[in-house]
Amino acid sequence: MVTMVTAMHMSDGLVNATTSLVFGAVAVVGLVLCLVRARADLDERTAPMAGLVTAFVFAVQMINFPILPGASGHLLGGALVAILVGPWVGTVCIAIVLLVQALLFADGGLTALGTNITNMALIGVFTGYGVALLLRRVARRSRSGLVATAFVAAFVNTVIASLGFVIEYAIGGSGGAGLGTVFALMVGLHALIGVGEGVITAATVGAVAAVRPDLVYLLRGTATPLVRRSAPATPAAGGAA
Repeated sequence: MVTMVTAMHMSDGLVNATTSLVFGAVAVVGLVLCLVRARADLDERTAPMAGLVTAFVFAVQMINFPILPGASGHLLGGALVAILVGPWVGTVCIAIVLLVQALLFADGGLTALGTNITNMALIGVFTGYGVALLLRRVARRSRSGLVATAFVAAFVNTVIASLGFVIEYAIGGSGGAGLGTVFALMVGLHALIGVGEGVITAATVGAVAAVRPDLVYLLRGTATPLVRRSAPATPAAGGAA
């Protein structure tokens, strides 16, 4: 029998009540800290971008792409939001997406909301941003460097977030599957999902940087920010005969 696996949304009952409560508390504390820190990052540039990336991640997460027979995945968005709006605002964006999905679309259980926020919003976003910071020198050299950085950050954040799922299952899993099976499925599949995540993240970040590099949070404060693509010059009227 093949079980359908979609990204890493935990469903109700996959971990026991104690584990759900513990990681629910972790999610609450993490989100409160992010909300406090996000106030300093929200300005006339970041606030509209935060709304746009939240809507984009929500829309793309509704689209699943096949990985293997009986298995599919979708964009997690951790590195994407971290690079564009920063880790504090980005975490809040992903948490909002997960909350709406759980309440309106039953995508992820309500009792598992804490574990899902911990994995995809906290671990995913901060892992993606940490990798992007390590590669920031590469990212600020050129648009291709930024695109490569976005790909690597997205791939790593996807795999590490899946390890969060495995750890939570190891602590209080009650789904009936062995830990080795869960590890192989989650990490193996999300290594493949990470490639798709990387391509989508790189393409999106590259598109934003091509038009408005000043909106890319990762590039803030760099000595040599990317140059905005300008419109081609229009020939002057009334040139020489």
